[in-house]
Amino acid sequence: MSIVELSKRYNKLVKGGYNKKPINSAKDVYDIFVDEMRPYKKEVLKVVLLDTKNVPISIKEVSVGTLNSSLIHPREVFKDAIKESANSIILVHNHPSGNCEPSSEDIEMTKLLVQAGEHLGVKVLDHVIIGKKKYWSWKEN
Repeated sequence: MSIVELSKRYNKLVKGGYNKKPINSAKDVYDIFVDEMRPYKKEVLKVVLLDTKNVPISIKEVSVGTLNSSLIHPREVFKDAIKESANSIILVHNHPSGNCEPSSEDIEMTKLLVQAGEHLGVKVLDHVIIGKKKYWSWKEN
């Protein structure tokens, strides 16, 4: 990772970046993650842990998959949310192909995680897939 990229991330985090402002839309999620996730060569799933006002508490990398899939277990997705008393989460992952349309596996995984979150009392607000120049949002579709 370059010094420039580290500086961008530091500025986002410390100087009024994504941990200071509520996340109100999938576009907000896309803007936070696009520069970081677009160049990834493998699918990576991150979980944004949110407080009661949708302000990020922290961001956790939960899974690194292959070129076109990611191995995910609900336990890993919700572990940090429970530890850090998150009110809700947003799932974010990339598609290295650049096509942000969800696969059938993405849809099934999201349904499973929404159900798990309901049982645990941690709401899944959205699942955003980052593509080359656009995004797909579970909530908006």
